[in-house]
Amino acid sequence: MTQIKTPFGQHSTAAEAVKGIDLSGKRAIVTGAASGIGVETARALASTGAEVTLAVRNTEAGAQVAADITAITGNQNIYVASLDLSDRRSIATFVAAWDKPLHILVNNAGVMALPEQYTPEGWEMQFATNHLGHFALALGLHDALAAAGAARLVSVSSSGHMLSPVVFDDIHFAFCRYDPWLAYGQSKTANILFAVGATTRWFKDGITANALMPGAIATNLQRYVGGIQTPPERQKTPEQGAATSVLLATTPLLKGIDGRYFEDCNEAAIVPRRTEDYSGVAPYALDPDNADRLWEVSFSS
Repeated sequence: MTQIKTPFGQHSTAAEAVKGIDLSGKRAIVTGAASGIGVETARALASTGAEVTLAVRNTEAGAQVAADITAITGNQNIYVASLDLSDRRSIATFVAAWDKPLHILVNNAGVMALPEQYTPEGWEMQFATNHLGHFALALGLHDALAAAGAARLVSVSSSGHMLSPVVFDDIHFAFCRYDPWLAYGQSKTANILFAVGATTRWFKDGITANALMPGAIATNLQRYVGGIQTPPERQKTPEQGAATSVLLATTPLLKGIDGRYFEDCNEAAIVPRRTEDYSGVAPYALDPDNADRLWEVSFSS
């Protein structure tokens, strides 16, 4: 399989990635769009003329972001909706309220290295939020994505996927001692495997799915680990961090491309072992058998 390359790279911004693209009449949802790269992702999509819904837990913060986006882009079609990815009732309510074709779904929200905690169902919180919540959301919106005719699903993962494959025999740490980084790692692996699984199941519906590493960006994502630890020369601004997401969501250059993992706006190389800078993608994260197993586990959760 030929590795996909684009004219963009590590220092490209979201605004540069969508320059010249017109998405008037299209609809997009961005989860976690009240902070961090979610804000920049939503802003870039709004600049193309798309209708953008900010799916957020904090609707007050979301409303302020929406107002700022409208002021900057002039786009009046920016909406805010309540969504808590760790709460199935919240997801169901969001899905039930959506009754239009959906052209872009950016599964951006996430948590990292949480202290040990579980949902009422007994699911480990990072896996529940980062993967299971987005899985349920995408399944609930499948018909809306299919109705769009050529929808794109973007799954924001991380180089942290190299910390752990999905440990299918003990996903929720019922037996192994909880480790916040291993829990984060397997949830990010699941984000990639979801894109692989969605590709095989939904391509016939015109839905393409890809995953990505946004880069190291100083946001509140690092609030449990004392802030960003990545060397300054490898850090990105939020505008740069959102570039790969919006590129996958919009560019004609990637039409029909799916089931892959991108970093710095280009497809990542598959690596045989964890690299020093965590670049590339682990083979287990793209394995179709793992994707099938994850789909079965997630569907029954």
